[in-house]
Amino acid sequence: MDANQALNELLAGRLEPGVYQWRTPPVPGAVGDTSWTERAEEAGWRGFHLDGRRARDKAGFLRLCAAVFEAPALADGDWDDLAAALRDLSWAPAKNGYLVLYESWAELADTDHKSLRMVLDVFGDAVKAWRATSTPMTVLMSSVGVEVAGVPRLA
Repeated sequence: MDANQALNELLAGRLEPGVYQWRTPPVPGAVGDTSWTERAEEAGWRGFHLDGRRARDKAGFLRLCAAVFEAPALADGDWDDLAAALRDLSWAPAKNGYLVLYESWAELADTDHKSLRMVLDVFGDAVKAWRATSTPMTVLMSSVGVEVAGVPRLA
């Protein structure tokens, strides 16, 4: 299944919510392409785009999340604050689900591997918390040519 088809299946509710690697084809300028958010919104999903190119440590990642999830308390927060915010999201209603695309996660992996493992734990817990609701959450770890150990591939 290619990345486009996988996204269609996910948005249609035919794939189980989870944290997945989403192997996108190498395309010049593809990082930061947010056309997928339009597809998600058309399907009733709330999309969040994490561009990790500048999130090279815990503090940088939490600042990024504060801006993207519109939760200012995260800027000076910690992993527990992020976990609580992702389990709540009452300020960001969605009809059919939440979709988080985390691009350029390798920046964090290269400079602060421990924080990347915490990010995966927090995302995994959030996905579990939302799984049995009418608005499940899925996190896509976008990659080209790199793998996240222990994270299954969606495409």
